[in-house]
Amino acid sequence: MSTPTPPPSSQELEAEVVRTRADLAAAIDELTTRLSPSYQASRIAREAKQAASDAGAMATGAFGNKNGPAQDPRRARNAKVLIGATLGLVVLGTAVAVTAVLRRARG
Repeated sequence: MSTPTPPPSSQELEAEVVRTRADLAAAIDELTTRLSPSYQASRIAREAKQAASDAGAMATGAFGNKNGPAQDPRRARNAKVLIGATLGLVVLGTAVAVTAVLRRARG
């Protein structure tokens, strides 16, 4: 038969309330920081710079290095998306230029 546990003292309850309030305040501060537009902008800029660097690594063949983007699927995906978007823009620009040249040639 187990012995019943005594109810917590008022000091223990107060200490638990203080800990819970501190944890809640820390969580709110974290959420406020993560949701701020300036934090989001800096995060996006940092990821774009990393994707550009990783795309360069893919182009030079250094993609599979120990610290390269191949080790992180998210970084590899971002680099591939950047390369795909760049190629898409090049194709689109070429198509627009060719269309303009053909229209001029027709008169």
